[in-house]
Amino acid sequence: MTAALALGAVSCDLSIQGLEQYPLDKESEGSYFQDAAQLQAYSNSFYKDLFTGPFHDGTDDLLLASSLSTWIRGGNLRTVPSSGGGWSWGTLADINALLDHLDRCSDAAVREEYEGLARFFRAYFYYLKVRSFGDVPWYDHELNAAESSELYKGRDSRDYVMERMLEDIDFAIGHLPSGKQLYRVTRWTAMAFKSRFCLFEGTWRKYHGNIDPVTGETYGHGADYYLGLCAAVAEDFIRTSPYTIYETGHPESDYGHVFNQATADADEVILAKSYSLAQSVSHTATYNTFGSTTASSFSKKFVDAFLMADGTRFTDRAGWQTMEYYDETTGRDPRLGQIIRTPGYRREGLDSLLCADFNHTFTGFQPVKYALSYTEYPSFNWGPTDNDLPIFRAAEVYLNYAEAQAERSDRDITDEDLALSVTPLRHRAGMPAMAAVSVMDAAPDDTYMGSARWGYRNVAGKHRGTILEIRRERLVELAMEGDFRHYDLLRWKEGKCVEQEMYGMYFPRLGAYDFDHVVGKDGTLRDEMYIYQDAADKDKGPAGVPAWKVGEGYFILSGGTSGYVDPHAGISRTFDEGRDYLNPLPTTELSVNRALLQNPGWQDIERN
Repeated sequence: MTAALALGAVSCDLSIQGLEQYPLDKESEGSYFQDAAQLQAYSNSFYKDLFTGPFHDGTDDLLLASSLSTWIRGGNLRTVPSSGGGWSWGTLADINALLDHLDRCSDAAVREEYEGLARFFRAYFYYLKVRSFGDVPWYDHELNAAESSELYKGRDSRDYVMERMLEDIDFAIGHLPSGKQLYRVTRWTAMAFKSRFCLFEGTWRKYHGNIDPVTGETYGHGADYYLGLCAAVAEDFIRTSPYTIYETGHPESDYGHVFNQATADADEVILAKSYSLAQSVSHTATYNTFGSTTASSFSKKFVDAFLMADGTRFTDRAGWQTMEYYDETTGRDPRLGQIIRTPGYRREGLDSLLCADFNHTFTGFQPVKYALSYTEYPSFNWGPTDNDLPIFRAAEVYLNYAEAQAERSDRDITDEDLALSVTPLRHRAGMPAMAAVSVMDAAPDDTYMGSARWGYRNVAGKHRGTILEIRRERLVELAMEGDFRHYDLLRWKEGKCVEQEMYGMYFPRLGAYDFDHVVGKDGTLRDEMYIYQDAADKDKGPAGVPAWKVGEGYFILSGGTSGYVDPHAGISRTFDEGRDYLNPLPTTELSVNRALLQNPGWQDIERN
């Protein structure tokens, strides 16, 4: 076993690092890949290498980090790396090695299962590469020193790579086990993944055009081809899989329980990543809520997108832009109170009410998604936790179906499509179903979701209203689940969203604020905070009430002594439409392999 696992570390610094291996049979002497136990042990590394997250804290234009990433800030801060930058290929070498040596296993059923597993992971590996770099070289077999010339070929077309990915994932769907397995890839995982990457590719081609930006060639398949594949596999999943939308009839908590259970709910979560403090495998999702002083915080743009509990738009209410915390967060879609602290929030296992705490949030909109109960973790200032984190869950597949149907030009989305997909998600949250397609399309949300200031500029067509509402649903349902939002903006060609306002709570004045948790504001059971500017004013605040000085730390108000919390005031953000939708290839790789071309907008190397 040791020799086999060590193979992934054998590489040389050629054009695609990690792809060249010594011949596998020299290392294993023909003794490996012979039975299910060996194949499982070898393939376990694929999970570790490819499912790395982020799963609970991917920052973007809605979930803000205390320090903005170079991707968010853009401009000259984004540069071409000399190496790395995601251009690594060692895991692919290991996947292809398994596929090349499956003939050593005499059990046909085992061979087919593990071929399905390896091909799933090869498709997943290439999905990660395509969404980052566009065209990439396709390799479907193990390379050794005698064949190393293949390492110097150029990038294969996006069309070619996507067709190979479809072949791989369809084989996986046909040959992986169909039973539920929370921590292992199954047929249902493969179907969920196919819906994910086909939606990505279909919307990419719709919004970026049907021309390869690297080669300038027209794609063989247009957007509708991939959107149709997404819709077909997603509908098959919804109608035939053993997975449903988790609910117990408690809309005030059911959504949150999907994420704060020690063991993920196996009725909705298709594949989870398991963590164990005993094995030193942990994450910081709960700590980021209650312990960290620099944890991610949500923006006002995120909060304002949530509907009212009756299904009407919050942004249609008079004065919505300058509402204070209590009024802004009361009476909204119940999922908001299971993602951030809202009036009435209690951590499970505690009786005390908790309002937003600027010790642990720099916008005022403090996340609570993933937070474990006080009974299970009786602390507010710990580091690691080990509840499961979802990688694939049924809700995403439902949303993929709805979006694919709405984005297609070869058919019209129907009310029945929405009833099959979005309605179950809203039902769990106690929200009314979406309006009829005809109603949404007749009155799109131009005030907010369709505006250049807060929403999306590029949505057009007769189903514009419905598409905007499905994007709203996706924003809500998949909030804080890793890098969904990042790659949604890329595939929708909406990178300019990172240039939009990144504000927090609104404070109209200095002085005392009552973050009352009791409907009616009758003066009982309230939390307060005091906002001041000069040090001498601090003593004027109510006794025992936390006080915050404007201009100190991240507590900067957009209007000086009033306005929105502006944690990144003065920090510019620029998205280059001609460059930033694809990542650059490292200069070292371009120097070694002259057949590779740099992505558009990024400085290429001089070629002699």
